[in-house]
Amino acid sequence: MAGTPAHIEGRLQLPVAHSGNALDFSLADAGGFPVVTQKVASVLSELAPRDVQLFPVKVDSRSEPYFLVNVARTVKCIDDEASEEVRYWKPEDGEPERVGEYRVVAGMRIDPSRVGDARVFRPWGWKVVLVVSEDVKEALERTGATGMEFTEVTSAQSHSTWLRQVDAAREVVWRSLGQLEEDAIVPIVSGGPEWPGQRQAWRVIHRTGRRLLLVTDGLSDPHPGHEPPSVGIGLELAIETDEPVKNVQESWALLVLQRVANEVAEHERVRKAALTGLLTMEVSGKGMPKSLVTQEGRVGVLLGLGSSTLPQHLDVPAGQVRLVTVKTLLPSELAYRVQHGKQGRDELVRHFVESGEEHLSRAKRSAVV
Repeated sequence: MAGTPAHIEGRLQLPVAHSGNALDFSLADAGGFPVVTQKVASVLSELAPRDVQLFPVKVDSRSEPYFLVNVARTVKCIDDEASEEVRYWKPEDGEPERVGEYRVVAGMRIDPSRVGDARVFRPWGWKVVLVVSEDVKEALERTGATGMEFTEVTSAQSHSTWLRQVDAAREVVWRSLGQLEEDAIVPIVSGGPEWPGQRQAWRVIHRTGRRLLLVTDGLSDPHPGHEPPSVGIGLELAIETDEPVKNVQESWALLVLQRVANEVAEHERVRKAALTGLLTMEVSGKGMPKSLVTQEGRVGVLLGLGSSTLPQHLDVPAGQVRLVTVKTLLPSELAYRVQHGKQGRDELVRHFVESGEEHLSRAKRSAVV
């Protein structure tokens, strides 16, 4: 297990502790040492002669030749940042000879630039793992050898790493739009449909002209387990008002944004429409200003109205995300939209743009139709 060359004298012999089907690759002595058949040994000796030592071994009850593999190379290559979790041995752990080595490595990722010409090796500080190069893996698979299982350790980053990168990319955009409050708004108890990254958050941005912009922060999170990483639902939502707001967390604007976000997260039809153009929908009017609530207790919203002061898209590591504006409609405007269909919606949009109001949401204003 040292990951260094070894000198062995005498004939090696291994007992069979558990009966079963013979494998071309198995691990002896609590999983420490590979024991392989001739076809596996041939691949290793041909492709990685400087990385491994092959010692003939007699396996009880088996007549064919076997070899014990000593992986004689160690490489310091674990990428702490890209791995899901790493923890080191500390002095207080009571293992002084192991201080500075890894105690836990979960979701291991390595930095290929540190590997050099090594093809088969043990990672420094975490020698319970065997790492092989892609060409060695493919050669072993071509033999049809049994007993092997491979896990990618270079190309894929951990989900938590992608989340951190997406957070950073979105924050760059949010800060470019105004003064971003440092703390995000997150629910104490998560409710409603799951967001892609299984976390819900809203950000608060103070803009010029005493405007308040609220945005979702998580609908574009990558889905866990997807390869390559996704852009989640592919959008984030934004609602902006120039009306005074004393308490953002108790404001009607945040309620609207939360309810629209839940509809988008839950219904594929709503998502597709929001990604491609304009969409009119209704959400619950509970807790909303009476001026916005219809007789049926609903609030109408228009999604996707263009803005001259907000970007249409955000760039995140996995691609481009659409920023979809949310504009509240007065009951008479919603009725007009329902009565006149697509033409009515386009007429509303034209009036909002010509008035300079664009995507702004207000509870106190005059109807445009």
